This record gives sequence, structure tokens and C-alpha cells, in this order.
Amino acid sequence: MKNYMNNKSKILFIMHMPPPVHGAAMMGKYIHDSQVINQAFDCRYFNLTLAKNLQDIGKGGIRKFKDFIRQLWNIRKEVKAFQPDLCYVTPNAKGGAFYKDFVVVMMLKVMGQKVVIHYHNKGVATCQHKFLDNFLYKNFFKHLKVILLAEPLYQDINKYVKRENVSICPNGIPTKEIIPPKMSHPDFNILFLSNMMKEKGVWDLVEACRLLKKDGKKFHCDFVGKWSDITENDFYSRVREYNLEKYITAHGAKYGIEKDLFFQKADVFVFPTYYNNECFPLVLLEAMEQNIPCISTNEGGISEIIKNGITGFIINKHNVKELAEKLEYLMQHFDMCKQMGNSSRKRFKNLFTLNLFEIKIKDILQRIISDTK
Repeated sequence: MKNYMNNKSKILFIMHMPPPVHGAAMMGKYIHDSQVINQAFDCRYFNLTLAKNLQDIGKGGIRKFKDFIRQLWNIRKEVKAFQPDLCYVTPNAKGGAFYKDFVVVMMLKVMGQKVVIHYHNKGVATCQHKFLDNFLYKNFFKHLKVILLAEPLYQDINKYVKRENVSICPNGIPTKEIIPPKMSHPDFNILFLSNMMKEKGVWDLVEACRLLKKDGKKFHCDFVGKWSDITENDFYSRVREYNLEKYITAHGAKYGIEKDLFFQKADVFVFPTYYNNECFPLVLLEAMEQNIPCISTNEGGISEIIKNGITGFIINKHNVKELAEKLEYLMQHFDMCKQMGNSSRKRFKNLFTLNLFEIKIKDILQRIISDTK
């Protein structure tokens, strides 16, 4: 039922919000806090998060099961009381988390709700060959509208969803009012900033640094991020093995101003990820905003973020030699490196600001509501 007092369409946002802090949760917070969204619609918000921290994501347990049953009951109550024109859900694509979100979406459908899902992860294609998952996906995607972060991610769901039912909305991040000038330093500075995970390409970058040192290049590489399946002992053991102590430093997790200082002194940002759930890393947008060229892989939607050869380079996954060659090229052509950094910032401002995201998602939601009336 429409709220005729303000003539706004009503949307119930069922999504992940911090804590814990990760890409999907941050985008959920941005939507929750958005003046653009809240002025355009009559909004209510429901936090779908069950994990207490990053390590808790993907794990089961009695506590989570009880919390999930409570969630279902509360969502049902909210839908009956609010009577939204549209339910917006940010589900997981696979595994136990998908089974949980499957129940949420199917309950909404049974209650006669129009549903749009917004994927911040992927993995449908890796599970669709399984009999149970295939059966669930067929029912899950029936009569759904889908929002994806980038066009390449459509291949993950194309077995179940027609392209006409998909909208593309790249993520955006808040812009900084002032970008501080670059910090001067004697050597070429390489930055990696993410969780210290094998699948984020940490060892690939260490191996590339080994090749650069072998070729006599002068550089320093900063690794910034929370220790994960790579421990501090593991990391420095390999650094010492390769005699890279003067070339590589790991700093642990940094936030706020401390994190910004690493961006200020970076000449290039390197993110050689092959993480299976990688879709649209916000850290690449942070680097681009600060005039930094980026080198990353074609995982997920990254090829839609980096314009290859213009704002940085897209390399093949696990290709250490190619990574080292691109880094060496930027070292030897520093004017081109700076030009790519400037192009990165222009691309960020034209495509990936939070304001552009808010306007885009608002337009998509308005169109879906209009199309389903």
C-alpha cells in the first residue's frame, strides 16, 4: 500500500551493515545514510548480518541459527506492518549463507512481495552443477530483478537470469575534499593494501619484488593489512629467505589518517588478487581517487574499474613475471606513471563517487518499482 501522506514508494532494505566491516557492509551503510535514497523513498532498514567479526563470516552454530530464526520472524513482522512496494535484499551467492538468504527471499515471495537482489559477491556458477544448488537457484531467481556491480559478473548468473532483468550499478565511495600532495621519497614506492591473504596475491607481489631486486631496481614495497591466512612470521620468513628486508615492510592493519599516509607516498597500487569472491574492490577506488595508477587482475569486475593501459594495467592471475614487467615499466617511465595516476583520478570522479552511486541506485529502484506495478 502506498504511503499517500508523502507519495513516496516504500522500500524495505534487508542488507548487511557494519560491523563487521567489509565491502558489502560499507555499501549498506552508505545506502542507509544516503540523503538521496531517503528523500526519494519511504525507507526502512533491516540488518541481515549475523557474523560478529570477519572471522565469523561463513561459520555456523547454534547462536547463529537462533538469531536467524529471530531475523525471519522480525522481517515477517516488518513486512506486514510496513507493506513495502519493494524489498531490496543483499544475499550471498553460495554455501550455507546462500541457503539462509534463500529462505529469506522465498519467504518474501510467499508473502507477495516484489524483490530485487543486489549482489556484492559471486559464486553461483561454481555451484550450479550441484543438484541441490541448481534446484534452489532455479526457484530463487524466478521473478527476481538483479543488480550487479559490473557487466562481467553477469556470466555468474546467466544460466538463471535474463539480461533484461539485470541492472548494473558500480560501487562508489565518499570523495575527499582535499587530496594531499604526494610525499617525496627517494625510491619507487609500491603499495599493497588488503587483508594479508594468499588469494589476495600477497605472495605473487613478494615474488615480483624478488625479480625486481634481482634486476637491480630501486624500490620499496609496503604491505598494509590485517594478518590472515598469512601470518607475520610466515611473511617475514619468506622476506628474509629472499633477502628483501630492505625492500619490503609489512605494517599490519591501518585505518583513517594512518592509512591515507600510505596512499600519499605510493607511486603505484598493486592488487594481484585471485580471491574467488572478489567482485568490485573498494580499495582500488580509494587508490584511484588519490592519483595512483593500479595494477590488478581480471578477477570479478576489476576490468571495469581499471582501464588497461590508461589508468593502470590488468594482468593475468598468478603471472609474477608479467607483474614485475609492468612495475619495471612504470619505474622506467615515471612520467607515464604520473599520467596514469591523473587518469585514474579522472575516471574515479566520472564513475565511482558515492554521489554517482546513490543517484544510479535510486534510478534503478524507481524503474523497478514502476516496471512491477
